[in-house]
Amino acid sequence: MSNHKKTPKILKHLFLALSSILFVFPFIWMILSSFKTSSEVLQGGFWPKEFHWENYQEVLGIIPFHTYILNSFYTSLIITIYVLISSALFAYMLAFYKFKGKELTFGVVMATYMIPGAVSYVPVYVMLAKMGMLNTHFGYIISLSVSVFGIFYFRQAFLKVGHEIVEAAKIDGASDWKILWKIIFPMTRSSFVTLGLVTFIENYNNYIWPALVLKDNDKKLITNGIADFFINSSLGRDWSHIMVASTIATVPLLLVFLVLQKWFLSGVSDSGIKG
Repeated sequence: MSNHKKTPKILKHLFLALSSILFVFPFIWMILSSFKTSSEVLQGGFWPKEFHWENYQEVLGIIPFHTYILNSFYTSLIITIYVLISSALFAYMLAFYKFKGKELTFGVVMATYMIPGAVSYVPVYVMLAKMGMLNTHFGYIISLSVSVFGIFYFRQAFLKVGHEIVEAAKIDGASDWKILWKIIFPMTRSSFVTLGLVTFIENYNNYIWPALVLKDNDKKLITNGIADFFINSSLGRDWSHIMVASTIATVPLLLVFLVLQKWFLSGVSDSGIKG
């Protein structure tokens, strides 16, 4: 390969390397800051003068991380399962059913996607209150069990399968349910993993809505639990402890991503748009 052909490839890899450093730098800084004293964090240095391992022991002894992380993990997991199922069913209808008003239905779905999520807070809050589901994980989960983006994303993925395969399966006597989970799902598995991972991370990091719905300390998620604790205690001014709490809260997400990164990257690369 000639030098002039190697140059664009070298520049591409250099750009990707610099971009990776740029994105990962805040996380590395957060981890290193968790071993500093509070005054060191404010000074802005990168490497700790001395590693204070006791920071983790102090924070773990004060904040009930096991409760907060468990609440966040299992609510996010159940919401993700609900979103995957509901999105797949609705997207299957939009992709393979023929009915009057199909395009209008899809247009309405996409129109709702343009509406800011905060607009729905008041009506959904009132509905949960009337049903007696405020301050419950069940009410919180149900309120987030449908994703407009998930419907759109799955529709685009399902359209790549082609109507011919679906029609052939129907001729052989397969039901819609069997076609979806025995044919469509294996062919679009990476899209399911991608949407699942994005949904899980989004709900694990959710802050405003659970802060409105979940009030009891034993029901709070990791984001609200940590925030409320530091706001209402003297540790709110201890930046090293804040970095410790943020680092611990991030670890579960990193583990999930490391396990599913192969499928996630495959799903992203396969998520082209087809009308």
